[in-house]
Amino acid sequence: MYPTLKTVIDGRLVELPGTIAAVRAQLPDADVPTFTHEVENAPADQLTVILARWALRATGADEEDEEVFQRLRAGDHSGCVPADDEAGTGTA
Repeated sequence: MYPTLKTVIDGRLVELPGTIAAVRAQLPDADVPTFTHEVENAPADQLTVILARWALRATGADEEDEEVFQRLRAGDHSGCVPADDEAGTGTA
């Protein structure tokens, strides 16, 4: 069994490819050279982040994130918890 990355997208658990080869295999041919260049030149401590970002491309998660960012830019912070509110109570 190949390694996977796990995340939650739209409220459901999603498994993403967890190897460079598996991520590369899911990409459109036009994206492969850019992906390869980025992965081969990544600082070691950033490799997992870069791999996850590319793996997420096929999921639509970036669209979900963009909707949240647009809402926040518009001033709608409903459902948000301040980063320093570890308990999630909204009373930082």
